[in-house]
Amino acid sequence: MTWNPAPRCLADVEAVAEALLRDDDWLIVTHERPDGDAIGSALAMSLLLEKIGKRWTFMVEAPLPARFDYLEHYSKATVVSDEYAGRFQHVVAVDCADAARYAALQFVVAEGATVVNVDHHRTNPRFGVANAVDADAAATCEILFHLAKALQVPLSEPLSAALYTGILTDTAGFVQPNTTPEVYQIAAELLMSGVRPYDIAEPALEARSAEQMHLLQMALSNLTVSEDGRYAALYVTRGMIEGAGAEEDDVEGLVGFARSIDTVEVGILFRETPLQQVKVSLRSKRRVDVSEVAQRFGGGGHIRAAGCTLETTLEDAMEQIFTAVERALDEARV
Repeated sequence: MTWNPAPRCLADVEAVAEALLRDDDWLIVTHERPDGDAIGSALAMSLLLEKIGKRWTFMVEAPLPARFDYLEHYSKATVVSDEYAGRFQHVVAVDCADAARYAALQFVVAEGATVVNVDHHRTNPRFGVANAVDADAAATCEILFHLAKALQVPLSEPLSAALYTGILTDTAGFVQPNTTPEVYQIAAELLMSGVRPYDIAEPALEARSAEQMHLLQMALSNLTVSEDGRYAALYVTRGMIEGAGAEEDDVEGLVGFARSIDTVEVGILFRETPLQQVKVSLRSKRRVDVSEVAQRFGGGGHIRAAGCTLETTLEDAMEQIFTAVERALDEARV
């Protein structure tokens, strides 16, 4: 095997590189409630822009999860406010399946702004003037690794740590089906740049607060497994989050406990929001394309990990999603 992981979308990566080099004063955005790949991608992008002499602002809807504070430029994430209204002419969106994923930040974007799009969601409609979208990439950070090469930016330890964080978390520790030989090659190159695996794995994957464990305890008490054992679900209400003293970010990862049951193909997590919505996270093991389930409800994502939001009650959301998941399981002959 040749030790030279190459991008599947080289021309698209080069188009993004050209756009970044051409313009300046970039607004970096990612999706709401960002995970490790979203945060790693955004901070890696900030480091790339810095290295090519560009100004940048990384703007978020809410403060970033504290467990990622080991990353360079973590403290420079700016919480959006009215003072930035209509300011930015150039936007680079990372890990956003569509432009709606950063809707809360749209008012700071000037009319007719240039948008560059780097992502790995299969449902991405390529909404930018330049789009590096690779649905076969394990993480958006995998694409940004190739972007660094296209920009001729050396892999410093801070940049490698950001890229490794995204790849590590979106492969769930290199165990998901999206973990290809190329992913291991990239990871090896990042390690050679000074990344220490445990220093990232411990905060990014393993560490949980006492409040999150209390929330998990509550959620497991309502675990539902279908009669045939093919799918399982948990739910988290507003009262549960408040009762546990937990944060919104503490809900992340709970869906994995539903999927981990040996007979289960699809794990589901329902979460009530302050806006009287129900957010649904879907995870599958091998057979079901949960992005298709999510798309039926206006959502999207990956084959094995997807989500959607329903404007209804928790009980009705569960009924609708269970029906759709049962149909998907039958179609996949699980």
